[in-house]
Amino acid sequence: MNRIAGVAVVTGGASGIGAACCRELAKRGATVAVADIDAAAAARVAAEIGATAFTADVADADAVEDLAGRVERALGPVEALINSAGVIQVPLPPEDLPMSSWDHVVRVDQRGTYVACVAFGRRMAGRGRGAIVNIASVAGMRSMPLHTYAPAKAAVIAMTECLAAEWGRSGVRVNAVSPGYTRTPALQAAIDRGQRDVTALKGDAALGRLVEPEEIAIAVAFLASDDASAITGVNLPVDAGWLVATSWHTYGGLRGRRC
Repeated sequence: MNRIAGVAVVTGGASGIGAACCRELAKRGATVAVADIDAAAAARVAAEIGATAFTADVADADAVEDLAGRVERALGPVEALINSAGVIQVPLPPEDLPMSSWDHVVRVDQRGTYVACVAFGRRMAGRGRGAIVNIASVAGMRSMPLHTYAPAKAAVIAMTECLAAEWGRSGVRVNAVSPGYTRTPALQAAIDRGQRDVTALKGDAALGRLVEPEEIAIAVAFLASDDASAITGVNLPVDAGWLVATSWHTYGGLRGRRC
């Protein structure tokens, strides 16, 4: 297991993929800052892994700038930033999607990722070292009935590439991970309520299963570590083969097991 030295900040670290990233980074030796808008949930995750909890709204640029200062004063220079804070949307037709909902998703998922990259990335660039991993989504790579979330995640992928080029000569690597359908507590709750068909979700993936949050966290930890020292500007799908499998429906679906 590759070790990760120094301070690692995880936005949206109190739940789902963010919490899994906090646990994985702590397991690998990082000093983890669990940052979330939900102070109580952040404190619970921090207590579980021996980390420090911080509260901030990632869509508020001033609050994120303040967060960057508070983390560095409390824990030291930040070596890694994981941008996992985000919200989802109901898959409504555009004529039924309130602009207030559209604005909220863009404010958190797109703007929030950018302002966190700037607040922490400029400090990394000034020191000549750092790694940023943005949590995007396969939704940002395909057409979906998510007329806010999908474009916002596509923007995260694009900004990842832009910032990787911007800060590369300053020693800062910027990459993205695009999860597929991941068994977060939120998705599992929707499955349990009958709102999502788990058979369909699994059936659309080449591996025939959902992704586990811990599998996303392992990919994130790799990109944040020195083992990925020559990797920047990439978008790594961790989707159990969803991207490569869906187009096979045109030909009658995936072929079955050989064994």
